[in-house]
Amino acid sequence: MSFLEILLIAVGLAMDAFAVALSAGTTGHGQKLRPAVRISFHFGLFQFMMPVIGWFLGARLQRYIAAYDHWVAFGLLAFVGAHMIYESFQREPDELPGDPTRGLRLVTLCVATSIDALAVGLSLAMIGERIWYPSAVIGVVTAALSLLGVQLGNRLRGTFGKRMEQIGGVILIAIGVKILLTT
Repeated sequence: MSFLEILLIAVGLAMDAFAVALSAGTTGHGQKLRPAVRISFHFGLFQFMMPVIGWFLGARLQRYIAAYDHWVAFGLLAFVGAHMIYESFQREPDELPGDPTRGLRLVTLCVATSIDALAVGLSLAMIGERIWYPSAVIGVVTAALSLLGVQLGNRLRGTFGKRMEQIGGVILIAIGVKILLTT
């Protein structure tokens, strides 16, 4: 597999993470460097690990995972998105929402955006491709695009305020619906 093919796969896999990072940036928690790096690092790490896990599981488990992976991704993204929308109506205008760069919320977002990377790992195993180099490229590209997404989300939040968090929640739900419709 060529570098260009791996890069295209990496960018494709990173798009969900980019969109989620964009909406996470709208919460205001990524304004400082540490939370922005934390979310991008974890998204990149999960996108690196999931193809490796998928590759090691191999074709043996594909029939079990393929049947419901899109439902899991949809459920996680819809839950987090709906929660963001709900929180935006419950808070005072100057109060920050729950922090998507920490704890269970961060892990939930990481899993939801990297389930498709697990399927890529399964596919690479079936075609006999080695996994470490493609996984490293996928992880680095995802981390970089996620950092960009958080920063862009921060700028949009400054312009559009509380509405941006509601839009971010809708984006997460829309990504989940897209995952359902395309599988």
